[in-house]
Amino acid sequence: MGLTKQYLRYVATAVFGVIGSPKANIAYVTIRGGEKGRFVAVAACEHVFIWDVRKGEKVLILEGKKHEVTHLCASPDGIHIAVGYEDGSVRIFSLLNGESNVSFNGHKNAVTAIQYDSLGARLVTGSRDTDVIVWDVINECGLYRLKGHKDAISQVLFLKEKNLLVSSSKDTFVKWWDLDTQHCFKTMVGHRSEVWGLALLNQENRLLTGSADSELRAWDITYLEPGKEAGEPKQKKGKSLLDDDDDDDAVEGDDEEVEERILSCKKAGSILREGRDRVVSLMTDPKAKVLMCHGTDNGLEVWSVLPEEEVQKRMDKKLKRAKKKALKAQEAGEEVTEATVDRRIGDEIQKLLTLRASAKIRSVDCLSMPAGEVRLALLLQNNTVETYSLRASDPTPAGTKTSRLTLAGHRTDTRTLAFSSENTAILSASGETVKVWNRSTLQVVRTMACEYALSSLFVPGDRQIILGSKSGKLQLFELSSGSLLETVDAHDGAVWSMCLAPDQRGIVTGSADKTVKFWDFELIKDEQSEQKSKRLTLKHTRTLQLDEDVLCVRFSPDHRLLAVSLLDCTVKVFYVDTLKFFLSLYGHKLPVLCMDISHDSALIATGSADRNVKVWGLDFGDCHRSMFAHDDSVMFLQFVPKTHLFFTAGKDKKIKQWDADKFEHIQTLEGHHREVWCIAISPNGDHMVSSSHDKSLRLWERTREPIILDEEKEMEREAEFEESMAKGDEPVVPGETAGEAAPAGKKTIETVKAAERIMEALELYREETQKMEEHEAACKAAGKQLPPMKVNPILAAYGNISPARYVLDVIRKVRSSELEVSLLVLPFPYVPDLLKLFNCYVKDGQEVELVCRCLFFLLRIHFGQITSNQMLVSVIDELRVNTISKVREIRDVLGFNSAGLQFLQREIESKEDVMFFADATSHFEDKRRKRKKKERAILSLA
Repeated sequence: MGLTKQYLRYVATAVFGVIGSPKANIAYVTIRGGEKGRFVAVAACEHVFIWDVRKGEKVLILEGKKHEVTHLCASPDGIHIAVGYEDGSVRIFSLLNGESNVSFNGHKNAVTAIQYDSLGARLVTGSRDTDVIVWDVINECGLYRLKGHKDAISQVLFLKEKNLLVSSSKDTFVKWWDLDTQHCFKTMVGHRSEVWGLALLNQENRLLTGSADSELRAWDITYLEPGKEAGEPKQKKGKSLLDDDDDDDAVEGDDEEVEERILSCKKAGSILREGRDRVVSLMTDPKAKVLMCHGTDNGLEVWSVLPEEEVQKRMDKKLKRAKKKALKAQEAGEEVTEATVDRRIGDEIQKLLTLRASAKIRSVDCLSMPAGEVRLALLLQNNTVETYSLRASDPTPAGTKTSRLTLAGHRTDTRTLAFSSENTAILSASGETVKVWNRSTLQVVRTMACEYALSSLFVPGDRQIILGSKSGKLQLFELSSGSLLETVDAHDGAVWSMCLAPDQRGIVTGSADKTVKFWDFELIKDEQSEQKSKRLTLKHTRTLQLDEDVLCVRFSPDHRLLAVSLLDCTVKVFYVDTLKFFLSLYGHKLPVLCMDISHDSALIATGSADRNVKVWGLDFGDCHRSMFAHDDSVMFLQFVPKTHLFFTAGKDKKIKQWDADKFEHIQTLEGHHREVWCIAISPNGDHMVSSSHDKSLRLWERTREPIILDEEKEMEREAEFEESMAKGDEPVVPGETAGEAAPAGKKTIETVKAAERIMEALELYREETQKMEEHEAACKAAGKQLPPMKVNPILAAYGNISPARYVLDVIRKVRSSELEVSLLVLPFPYVPDLLKLFNCYVKDGQEVELVCRCLFFLLRIHFGQITSNQMLVSVIDELRVNTISKVREIRDVLGFNSAGLQFLQREIESKEDVMFFADATSHFEDKRRKRKKKERAILSLA
């Protein structure tokens, strides 16, 4: 075999520069028993960052895979957090160690809403695919899918006291679901636009809804007593819910009797917001005493939900005033009616303040603290987190800003990157600041205010940096002091490109004012400094006037040629010494946005907005190859130092590596979730950093792992095939009607692989069983004991277990959330063998709960075929007897253990005179109440 060129793989090592992605929400969490209200969880592209807002430090990273985070929800116990992703999956992370052991996969599109029930045992998720799914967190499985909405789900809420669920959607409807019967028993149609938020108040007797207008609608909820539910409704659900949707108080006339069986819902009024835009989020604190709402601007409106006693006092005062007014009118001889006062929504919900954040608000979360304090955490649109504190009980409450996380990222997109000559520092500049990062720790070393930067570089020696701005200025910064040394009015247009001269004595700049300017480094006396020291400055030496805007300039490493890309889609090459024209490279259909020249000055690669990359020879200007590189504009291109390999970055979110000699695509680096603006490769080629519109900076490292191109292409084809296989037709559950409820899981590549593993295990079981029978028959025929059979290598690897035990191990290793869908994919010919094995497992008491779960599911989906098969009658009869007896045994053991633990608890309490668990809390509450009563009595006597 001939020698082949070896390529080394680049892998992602870190994501930094992002504080919080605006695609998901913010959530307060508690870590390792830490202080309440100190830690917040925010999405950071595909990861979740836990920030300590007091110290401004990142304390934990919950690592995702490749899909972007879209929603977060902390569990009631504060130990876990549920994370929803762009692909519809949900993962539950432990905040103790940052690991994820539970994952649910049921949605076909991005998760838009997640909510735990009050115990944290169930989880409900809503998605852009219009479905609502309820999951069992303890058993790690899906319970059911609720269908009915016609657009993306915006919010879902569990009711604490009733087994009910309420959901809102962009289809303008709010639906009430009975989780006992898994159906929608009421649809509220009193909205004219999308419903973006829900909030439950007054012990869940009041519902607030926020839509695309400035009105928050309030609805009175009356729960009907069970006695009123007697009798079936005369008429089933109506044909349409849209007959009278213009009426704010409209409900379905045909469904009235169905609705009235559980609850009635009537409009009670509305609250007007200050904002005229749509509601982005509407929420309350955990005790439902403070209500918050914000739109797409920077204002957060806060209301106080008054307790019933306070509302009653206000109503009494109003009634007293009305009676006085009526009495005066009666004395004046006017005819008056009896004084009455109507209770309005404004009497229950009082506006506290409008909090103004420093930028547009994306999400908010709040916590109730002791002494009436409310803490707010705001995730802003510009990659910032702010926290505020307010007291609702103050006469004039005001929000006090307690912390602001800004240091670890830019407010706007990073448009230029640069590496220091020693590969240790990374420069990133955006529309407002320039930051210098330590590459090994990824900590910010310097942050300096600057103009809108488009190009940058380190001055040789790495003590100063130069920025080219959008206004045409060059800014020179000193890194040691973090100060601006000088601002040079270099151009009349944006400085799109900047390149260091190969002799390191100066730079060249290209601008939108159709000029290329050459600058030399000079040391001059610093007049502002008291010491007689010199500082660096830039001296303008030459100007090259051109006919079009300059987009990119590059020196050839031998300092002989200068390449300039122009707005007329060409690249002009000039001699550096005389500035005479040498070559014109034309062939791109759209302007060349980026280019680079190889280390030996032999090749020039150009990337254009026409999505193509062309490789040219610099000797004659001939085009060696044109390659379709990206699905959108090529934004940046750079050669790896001392090689003919180069990287390109595009608006299609991808970074690709190419070979300029063989014109081959080597690898694709995926990770960014928005357009990639620029990349920078370290001088030794071991590291690369990239920036994107998703506000993140990503560091990539060259490994020692070689890339074999044929294997890469084969892996890409396999991944495409697996993806298409998982996206195939969903399996139909026999006997299931297409109603409101459906199975929760969905077919994925993992469920298909799990089904294949079960089938392979059953095939092995059949083969080994047949061999065993043949061996026993041979022993009988020979009349003596023959040598033992050869053990199957798979069973030997598992410790010489039996084939039946191997099948059980394979089933047990299937994820609990994927078990039903894997069994659904399983063809029926394998089911009889499984039922026989299940009978053996139950009889021996092996994994009875798991086996019963699989058994009941298979019986439900294959009921017709199983009952019509005479061979399975005896198996089913045995299963019936064995399953009932074993389940009773397990139930008795659990009951015995529970009774024993309760007995031990009582014994310890009587001996040690201490209270356990919740009993102790209630006992202390009683003691404190009695103590306060005594104190009040003493004060009254005094």
